Amino acid sequence: MEEKDFQSVKTDASLYNGRPTDTGTKCHSAEVTSSTPPIPKNKDGVSVENVHKHSKQWFVLRVSYGRIFKAKEIIDARNIECYAPMCYKQITKYGKKHIITEPLIPSFIFVHSSQEEVDAMLHDKNVNSIESRPLLSYYYGHTSYRQDNPDRNPPLIIPNEAMDNFIKLTSIKNPHIIPVTSENIQYKLGDHVIVTEGDFEGIQGKVARIAGQQRVIVELFSGCLVATAYIPKEAMEKIDK
Repeated sequence: MEEKDFQSVKTDASLYNGRPTDTGTKCHSAEVTSSTPPIPKNKDGVSVENVHKHSKQWFVLRVSYGRIFKAKEIIDARNIECYAPMCYKQITKYGKKHIITEPLIPSFIFVHSSQEEVDAMLHDKNVNSIESRPLLSYYYGHTSYRQDNPDRNPPLIIPNEAMDNFIKLTSIKNPHIIPVTSENIQYKLGDHVIVTEGDFEGIQGKVARIAGQQRVIVELFSGCLVATAYIPKEAMEKIDK
């Protein structure tokens, strides 16, 4: 958790939410688009088997719990684009307003790079050498298998369109955006919708009820689900998916 002066948060917060500022950081992602052609999808994303190793793609990396900021420092130092969604809380301390920033999803960070470059980082002894538990490691897809080793899953890759939608949602500074688990979601007919107005305009996901409120759920992959704040029925439109 980091505490920042209220006046400086506009610059620092953008480092984690895909809106580049003139800070010299390489961690900018929301405006990034890829020229990579469409590739076959599975339930969790895209198998790395279908992608050239030199192509930039969105990889999901596990981070040892509580070390998102350290992980980001290492990734930034290698000039690799990354995205670590944050949540923001405004507090008053000693009569002065502060912003508390915390990782929205403490166990994951997303990198936009080639598999070759990510492999090199993960095998760098300066990254994972003396750790009893690796600081960074691949998160593997669970619905596909490697062609060269059918007993093993490939690293999970997130399609560009899905990642753009996820970044768009988690870049909104709204305290009611929350990570959720499938156990506490009651999907409402499983309708896929797009939000048509308000702070969440343009977000696509599935309508669900959480704690009695109607929200839109963005599921990036199994185990990574994020909910919007309350969305009224008139502010969404059903779409084909």
